Amino acid sequence: MQNNVGQFFAKQAELNPNREAIVDVAAGARFTYTEANGRINRFANAMVDAGVAKGDRVATLLMNGHEFVELFYGLAKIGGVTVALNWRLVAEELSFILTDSGAETLVFGSDFNEVVADLHGRGAEGTKVTRWIHVGDAADRPDFAEGFEDALAAAADTEPTIDAADDDLLFIMYTSGTTGLPKGVMHTHGTTTWGIITGAATAEMRKGDRYLICLPLFHVGAMNPLLTTAYSAGTAVIMSQFDPVRIWELFGEEKIDCTLAVPAMLQFMLLTLDKDAHDISTLRWVMSGASPVPANLIETYAGMGVEIHQVYGLTETGGPACLIGPDDAISRAGSTGKAFFHTTVKVVNEAGEECEPNEPGEVMVKGPNLMLGYWNRPDATAESIVDGWLHTGDIAYVDDEGFVYIHDRVKDMIISGGENVYPAEIENVIVGVPGVKEVAVIGIESAKWGETPLAVVVKAEESLTAEDVLSECQAKLAKFKQPAKVEFIDAIPRNPTGKALKRILREQFPNPADA
Repeated sequence: MQNNVGQFFAKQAELNPNREAIVDVAAGARFTYTEANGRINRFANAMVDAGVAKGDRVATLLMNGHEFVELFYGLAKIGGVTVALNWRLVAEELSFILTDSGAETLVFGSDFNEVVADLHGRGAEGTKVTRWIHVGDAADRPDFAEGFEDALAAAADTEPTIDAADDDLLFIMYTSGTTGLPKGVMHTHGTTTWGIITGAATAEMRKGDRYLICLPLFHVGAMNPLLTTAYSAGTAVIMSQFDPVRIWELFGEEKIDCTLAVPAMLQFMLLTLDKDAHDISTLRWVMSGASPVPANLIETYAGMGVEIHQVYGLTETGGPACLIGPDDAISRAGSTGKAFFHTTVKVVNEAGEECEPNEPGEVMVKGPNLMLGYWNRPDATAESIVDGWLHTGDIAYVDDEGFVYIHDRVKDMIISGGENVYPAEIENVIVGVPGVKEVAVIGIESAKWGETPLAVVVKAEESLTAEDVLSECQAKLAKFKQPAKVEFIDAIPRNPTGKALKRILREQFPNPADA
């Protein structure tokens, strides 16, 4: 049997036609599987009518909503490839991704009219996009764009010809690279199917569960649960974006069974909890990852009757790598559990040999859910996947009973509010600031975000100020990547090969960002 991810939704429309499939909170819209599948088909047929063919990339710049779901499944059916853009990026970053991916169609929401106008104004040098599709009120639509709903209204709701399966490309999700340039992680219908199956086989998701999507859908941490929910005949309740007040209300209003929230989100939520007013009686568990979950946070939620299941995953694995089960979530707080059902994880030393229990080493992941590779980056693919094993660059140890504990990160990646931030990308911007001789970026503690970047700069000109550095970052980097502080230093410590000794810098600048 060939697997087409779009057909999974169509199958649920056949098996559970009247079951609620999607609740779009911001739009106030609800769709059964039959209704949603009809709109999915309309988008698919509209794209075929517009000339989108198998393998063509279609980019999205959308807040979470039912349109993203319709677009993704519709493209899946006809063999189109979704490139979900991080809406926190600035025009310069988006221009690179659009050009690199070769996307010729961009579907965007009214929230992004300004940045899209910038992209459109750059012409062929800025992107290869020739078709601009606007989601939102017609009154807000730029004159160079067509309307999403207009395109659907003009297309048939019949099932399109299925034109992709298994090894055919399904989506490209860009993740920042250690060199400063984002890399496009490629997933096929086959790798995504296995990501769905291993998630359904491992997580405590039941048929008909109501799953709250509150992470942005350009993240695999939201996309995988969205797809797994449909595979399990559940209901995806979608927030346009995370709101620490509204989320408590939705738990009760929509009878939510489960969700995924990163540790920073869980911390924010505690500040807005009203135990007398908020109903969380149906909420069984919250999956949490992106960074290690503090044990006291797990215990706090456990005291409220909510299990926190720590997960470890990557864009390159389509999500699943390790997950702690409900039986161990409390007794082994701090562990990310064991490998997902159809996934294998090991921890190795520098010689590539498996580490002894409690010995730190690099995490390696293997399974049918691994990415196909990096878009147009065979060199980076060959470095990351060796003999079928993904080199994650993350440090962990495994205890005597096989439970994995994420310990550190090999590549100095900073995780700020659940977002991956790579120092090299920030350094590439700052080194171009007049008056900067050299720079190194490290992560420092933040009570609000977990971690945040700190720029350590050596001046070439005494007149250089922190404001000079920060203003350049504000112009060229998304907000979550911008340094919280700039510290000046006479010389950056380096090893004999010239690599910055960031461990020493972290010792020199130990104070948290909020101090």
